[in-house]
Amino acid sequence: MSRTKYVYLFEEGQADMKSLLGGKGANLAEMTRIGLPVPPGFTITTEACKEYYRLGKEFPPNMMEDALLALRVVEEKTGKSFGDKDNPLLVSVRSGAPISMPGMMDTILNLGLNDVTVEGLASLTGDERFALDCYRRFIQMFCNVVLGIDHAVFDAVMEKYKKRHGLIFDYEIPADGLRSVIAEYKGLVVKEAGREFPQDVYEQLQMAIKAVFESWNNQRAIVYRKLNKIPDDLGTAVNVQAMAFGNMGSDSGTGVAFTRNPSTGERELYGEFLVNAQGEDVVAGIRTPTPISKLKDELPQVYEQFTQVCQTLESHYRDMQDIEFTVEKGKLYMLQTRSGKRTAAAAIKVAVDMVREGLITREEALLRVDANQINQLLHRQIDSKAELNVIAKGLPASPGAASGKVVFDADEAEKLGNEGERVILVRSETTPDDIHGIVKAQGVLTSRGGMTSHAAVVARGMGKPCVCGCEAIKIDPDGHEFTVGDMVVKKGDIISIDGATGNVILGEVPMIEPTLSEEFETLLKWADDVRRIGVRANADTPEDAAKAREFGAEGIGLCRTEHMFMAQDRLPIVQEMILADTEEARKKALAKLLPMQRGDFYGILKAMAGLPVTIRLLDPPLHEFLPGAEELLTEIAEMNARGQNNAVLAEKRSLLKKVYALREFNPMLGHRGCRLGITYPEIYRMQARAIFEAVVKLKKEGIEVLPEVEIPLVMDSGELALLKHEVLEVYEEVKAETGIEFEFTVGTMIELPRACVVAEEIAAEADFFSFGTNDLTQTTLGFSRDDAEGKFIPIYLEKKLLKDNPFAVLDRKGVGSLMVMAIEKGRSVNSGLLIGICGEHGGEPSSVEFCHQIGLDYVSCSPYRVPVARLAAAQAAVLYPRE
Repeated sequence: MSRTKYVYLFEEGQADMKSLLGGKGANLAEMTRIGLPVPPGFTITTEACKEYYRLGKEFPPNMMEDALLALRVVEEKTGKSFGDKDNPLLVSVRSGAPISMPGMMDTILNLGLNDVTVEGLASLTGDERFALDCYRRFIQMFCNVVLGIDHAVFDAVMEKYKKRHGLIFDYEIPADGLRSVIAEYKGLVVKEAGREFPQDVYEQLQMAIKAVFESWNNQRAIVYRKLNKIPDDLGTAVNVQAMAFGNMGSDSGTGVAFTRNPSTGERELYGEFLVNAQGEDVVAGIRTPTPISKLKDELPQVYEQFTQVCQTLESHYRDMQDIEFTVEKGKLYMLQTRSGKRTAAAAIKVAVDMVREGLITREEALLRVDANQINQLLHRQIDSKAELNVIAKGLPASPGAASGKVVFDADEAEKLGNEGERVILVRSETTPDDIHGIVKAQGVLTSRGGMTSHAAVVARGMGKPCVCGCEAIKIDPDGHEFTVGDMVVKKGDIISIDGATGNVILGEVPMIEPTLSEEFETLLKWADDVRRIGVRANADTPEDAAKAREFGAEGIGLCRTEHMFMAQDRLPIVQEMILADTEEARKKALAKLLPMQRGDFYGILKAMAGLPVTIRLLDPPLHEFLPGAEELLTEIAEMNARGQNNAVLAEKRSLLKKVYALREFNPMLGHRGCRLGITYPEIYRMQARAIFEAVVKLKKEGIEVLPEVEIPLVMDSGELALLKHEVLEVYEEVKAETGIEFEFTVGTMIELPRACVVAEEIAAEADFFSFGTNDLTQTTLGFSRDDAEGKFIPIYLEKKLLKDNPFAVLDRKGVGSLMVMAIEKGRSVNSGLLIGICGEHGGEPSSVEFCHQIGLDYVSCSPYRVPVARLAAAQAAVLYPRE
């Protein structure tokens, strides 16, 4: 029986092995394969990680044995020996998941140093200070990652030493000072961990590999996976690689770069470089780096080689790359490449530009943009006409703008965000542990770090504004304030940040809606050419309809008439209608509403001229238009207490009596939808007349409109037949009165399981079906949305009883199966049956994909999600072509 291969040398792998070698390992292997300068190393597979957990946190058999054999190969390639006192090999130990999780798991650099090998490194390089600097870095990183000692206790030692000797930067500490720091570090290890710092380099290696495996399930990694819907069972690979040293003097350094600007998508090298530093210094935001362009001045030959490597990688991967590199004594080494995270604007520009450059096809370009990310482009920006009190300026790390209360703690940001407060998280620099606070904040402001620091990368991925490296602000986290010169900004004060300019502004500022780029329009045009499913909008006003059309909606899939009844000038008339004791009195009130409704429909139909408009007749229960019983009881009690006894009091008592009469134990399943139309047909007749009279007026003006009258909450064909008859009668009346004929359709909303089961009977009466998946989800799962989302759905998600919130992402197995049944049954008796979806799922990419797969004619969503649905529909068409 062959033994499982858990270890691969870089030269044994390639780019398509990400699931086994992780993204980092696969790309290191690919760069090695195509001849780029990569320090030698090997990868321990994700399968080893999964087996480690299966075995109760024990290494799989033969894994370490094979790792040590691979280490021998690295020794041969470098001419160095692991643990050798004269010529020591040092390695980095890095995580690498199959799906990129930047900064979420752990890394250890300079592994292999101890009290003996540090002297060998000093002798070998002729640089005692460099060797000691590597050793103190290694102790701090190893103890933090492996032994769980807070890195802050080590930082305090460094800061104390620098302060005592009047130094600013770590690299200014001389060799004898570093020896003192190391001695104090080792004392801290004994105090904090109850053991000596390990001197056996093979013990160090085993402990480090174990720690990286363990980091797969650290808190920040779990939060990140949950946020980005990354499965928990993928595991992480471990990459063991010979060290390249960027901290060997002024001809050495480390950097992070993108082959194109990740904020704008411009075709230019974008990144940062630190002289005499190691990689963690850049990504951790410990020092504020210089732009990558400065490398051209300081190390021109390295810069020229680096630009050539960037072009090679972008052409090879056919995508924008995010690259980590080190320069050691003037020699370039590539440490990582991966597809770069980018803003939505950058993603669109890069995709469109790469098509024009002949690198990718239009179909590939459509798949390169995350449909959910398009929402970023709709973020507000600061009004250029506004007078701004700019108090500081940092690096523009992630575009967009936001205002909120200043908070200095990620936990507090999360708490206030959950309570509905708008906050700006202000930190010296963020760490991966702050991710939960960044999620809930409106934006992030840091005093240190660059545009590739943790805060910048994470904020860009979330579409949140971020300003980094704002060194003018001095943060006092204990005092809960920051200062800019003489100005003090305290916790709770409101500031605004502009991620496009780097400005930090005191107070709240006016915002404007964004404009969309030419590339954005181009990409969506390509999407429209490819997609097979229509995209409509949910809109209840002419303004919403116009905005939907501006975003490319091909009609309205849901116009909710009850929203019109809620207007303050109409509510008293609606209440008069509800309180009416006779049909005659009810019709009298409805007559007052008729011209108002006619005006509503006229405006919406006109805004969507030439496109279909689905108008849903009154859906909610009548009690929603009345005051609450508790509110009325309080008013009546106060009037009684004042001794009032007049017509107003009598009216209040009458209203309370009606409220009690209409009260239902479960209104969602009660007297609403078509049941109202059957009980009070005059309501639906008034609405039908308002629609048809609006159509007549528009036809007289030469405007062509396509109304679709929708009957909600039907469970049986008899209900639809009865109400359809009422609607057709009203049409005949209007036609007789005006002499004008016109086309319209009558259909129904499918939002009950029974409607899906008997869909073939309902389809015999319907011109169209529209799935109301909000209510279909409630009635299928037995979840009351308002209660479930706040009380137990989060627990179901945490315990993985649900993969997604079913009100956000369509439940394919349950609700989806009912939809498929309804489609098959409906079209079995009416092959031309128009079928769409108008629940909130209509703008969610995964749900749009499912709607494409099951053969819907259109999806409908809020106006601002129309571009999302257009792109998602195209992506579905590329991935799942219809016959």
